[in-house]
Amino acid sequence: MSDRQSLGWRLEQYTLKRPQEVLLVTIEDQGDTDQIAIFKGFSSSLMRSTDFDPDIPVLPATAKIMTVDRLQSPYTPQSPRYIQQGLSAEEMHQLLAEVGV
Repeated sequence: MSDRQSLGWRLEQYTLKRPQEVLLVTIEDQGDTDQIAIFKGFSSSLMRSTDFDPDIPVLPATAKIMTVDRLQSPYTPQSPRYIQQGLSAEEMHQLLAEVGV
């Protein structure tokens, strides 16, 4: 799968089309859990260091999405404003299709 077809790239494109939203993606990869924030086309791990090179994917191709939360931007960890919580990967794929990514 090319970078332009990867799920991480598609989620970033979604946030470019919906800049009023922040996605919080909880993943599991090789037995480790991570939470990734995606906003306006950029991804950042909330639990690990994130490489400064935007060409290095934050969401590994081997990762399994556990849940996706949609929040209103700006994201404030102390008082998040949820649009939807606990979306499955399948539900997120539907939203990606709705915006054409």
